Amino acid sequence: MTTARHTRPPALLYAVLIVVSAFAALPFVWMVLSSLKPLAEIFGQGFWPQHASLDNYRALFAQTPALRALGNSVLIAVLSTAGSLLFCALGGYGFAKFDFPGRNALFGVMLVSMTIPFVVGLIPTFILMRNTFHWIDTPWPLIVPGLANAFGVFFMRQYLSTVPDELLDAARIDGASEPTIFVRVVVPISTPALASLGIIFFMAAWNNYLWPNIVLRNPDAQTLPVLIASLQGSAGRTPYDLMMAGAVVSVIPMLIVFLALQRYFYSGITAGAVKG
Repeated sequence: MTTARHTRPPALLYAVLIVVSAFAALPFVWMVLSSLKPLAEIFGQGFWPQHASLDNYRALFAQTPALRALGNSVLIAVLSTAGSLLFCALGGYGFAKFDFPGRNALFGVMLVSMTIPFVVGLIPTFILMRNTFHWIDTPWPLIVPGLANAFGVFFMRQYLSTVPDELLDAARIDGASEPTIFVRVVVPISTPALASLGIIFFMAAWNNYLWPNIVLRNPDAQTLPVLIASLQGSAGRTPYDLMMAGAVVSVIPMLIVFLALQRYFYSGITAGAVKG
């Protein structure tokens, strides 16, 4: 009886998790199945496609500049993610391992900046991008403003605070310079944290819609989310078949990135919370 009593809660827990996961995955499954249906069948009574085909995907790339938008999204997401990881690692390393005047005050200001919504600075940032840098219809407004990410610096600072100072001191005794220590010691140690941040930054850059929709007016410069949204109401109708196909295409890169880095993701998230 004792053994049965102890095995029932996990079984019930797994059953609840399976049901919740099924409901969470239902919209994604419906999106994939709808992308295989003709437009007339998408809102029909049947859940499964009666005439499944890849015609929607062919039409998406034939009738819209989806391939170019996909390339723009990849370029912006990769560059912004790589740049953000570099600056966040440098900032987090500085706050965690260097004692300089005003460090705590500066760190506090940075934490306060995390509470300010992005939309508050939307108009000033747009004016700066347009009048000062002349970066409208270029990838730079989507890359440069996000390089200094307060959350990323905070995350890396928390993670690197768990690294023993003796390890860095040993490298200095061996004659390693600070850039060498950062590249050959800090970065390899920070691989789980950087992978976790990389997933977060890549997903944020890939799914970003509001800011690209403002600064990218040229259709040739549009990202994939902006292109998919622009299909709504085009030609007097809403091509849900093409939109579903575009949504599936937009999910694939995120799945690839997450599956490639998932073994680092959980260890990076938990290790960053060990020491404050």
